[in-house]
Amino acid sequence: MSIRIKLLLSYTGMLVLSLLMFGVTAGLFTIAATGDLHSIRDFYKVHYQLNPLTEQEESIFLELKYLAKNDPDELLNKDLLVDYDFKLRTVRAGLYVRRESNQVFESFTFHQPELEQFLPPYDLNNSQIRNTFNIGERFYAYAKFDFAYSDGAKGSVFVIRERSPFAEVTRRLLPILSFILIGVLVIANMLLYRWITKSVIKPLNLLRSSAERIQEGDLQFALDLHSKDEIGKLNEAFENMRKRLQESVQLRLQDEENRKELISNISHDLRTPITNIKGYIEGIRDGVADTPEKMDKYVQIIYSKAVDLDKLVDELFLYSKLDLKQVPFTFEPVNLASFLDDCIDELHYSLQEQGIQIAWTRRTSKPAWVLADVEKLKRTVVNIIDNAQKFMDKPQKRIELALTLDSQWVTVEIRDNGMGIPPEAIPHLFERFYRAEQSRNSSTGGSGLGLAIAREIIEGHGGKIWVTSEQGSGTSLFFTLKRTSVHGGEHA
Repeated sequence: MSIRIKLLLSYTGMLVLSLLMFGVTAGLFTIAATGDLHSIRDFYKVHYQLNPLTEQEESIFLELKYLAKNDPDELLNKDLLVDYDFKLRTVRAGLYVRRESNQVFESFTFHQPELEQFLPPYDLNNSQIRNTFNIGERFYAYAKFDFAYSDGAKGSVFVIRERSPFAEVTRRLLPILSFILIGVLVIANMLLYRWITKSVIKPLNLLRSSAERIQEGDLQFALDLHSKDEIGKLNEAFENMRKRLQESVQLRLQDEENRKELISNISHDLRTPITNIKGYIEGIRDGVADTPEKMDKYVQIIYSKAVDLDKLVDELFLYSKLDLKQVPFTFEPVNLASFLDDCIDELHYSLQEQGIQIAWTRRTSKPAWVLADVEKLKRTVVNIIDNAQKFMDKPQKRIELALTLDSQWVTVEIRDNGMGIPPEAIPHLFERFYRAEQSRNSSTGGSGLGLAIAREIIEGHGGKIWVTSEQGSGTSLFFTLKRTSVHGGEHA
């Protein structure tokens, strides 16, 4: 059963229950107003307006009316009148008989001295024999019959019943109020049902249709519901799921593009040294290297190309394991300043051969202890410097290191004075296989994995890595590592 049907049945049930409760309340209200349980049956009928007496009172009145028509002088018989009045008193009514302007009989039920002056005048045509009147706050209903005695005198016989003054108001207004209340309940339930349907069913239908679109592979849409209730939270969670799925699909597509680019790049990077190796080997086989010097040169070139191939395969293998979180980190306390001193000493001669000077620009005198995997951290520094030296375009080439401390972090800056990086390329520098320089020549080529590996290693240490650059002036690469304290040779 759908939620819409359940809501409809629920509101219908509540409406019926409300009407039943209102009916019971109206019945109790009527009993309180009339003071007579048996009068409820006729209370709201037109009969009540035309005949405000009960059936017993009406029966006695018809007998008196019959006497007035056929033997009017009998209505002067006090004993007979007392007998009829007794019958009426048992049903809480009373008898009143008059002759001309004189009172013939008045029931003791009324106890109303002013009754006579409020009775209607004679109407021998009897055009209106039933009506009501009130004396002060007391309300009466009556049936009367005007007749003529045998001597021609005018007479009237009244059967009078005192009623609550609230009964007439209730009889007239309660049905109207009942219909109004029923109308209000029906309209309110309809509006509430429509509102609930609009605020619940419609968003759920939208979520269902959105789920169907996702099932069909369509993620290019957005849910635009801003309610703050549970449906709004469900929509927010669904929209977040859609965004995550879309990002996942985009990432998968990007991975596919990267895979294709990787295959293309690796194919190119592998083909070039392999082609060179094959060429020099063929040269040796053909006797081109006919002197020891040429042979030594050819062998050296072949070895260099083999080293490049080995390095490329090593980078691919390392990055794939880092990306899959399959490389364990062996952390130990390291004084980062001393560690960078060692790196500078180790790289100094190889960089000097390329005309590149490497030196400190700012080095803290305080120990900069961090927890690090020495081998992987060294790989990070080498990759950064290796990437920097490919883009040196100044006569005096420099790579500068700076080390700063704060209460929690150690920040390392490695700056070069190369050509700089275009602003649009900076956000992509740490993406795998990305190259700001797309020419892929021998000086600026590579796998495009150096900085991606550096990022994986630094993030594996719990740090951050980023780049700032100014074209024509140079590039600064920063990375941070969390500080630690060392006591007695043991790290804290």
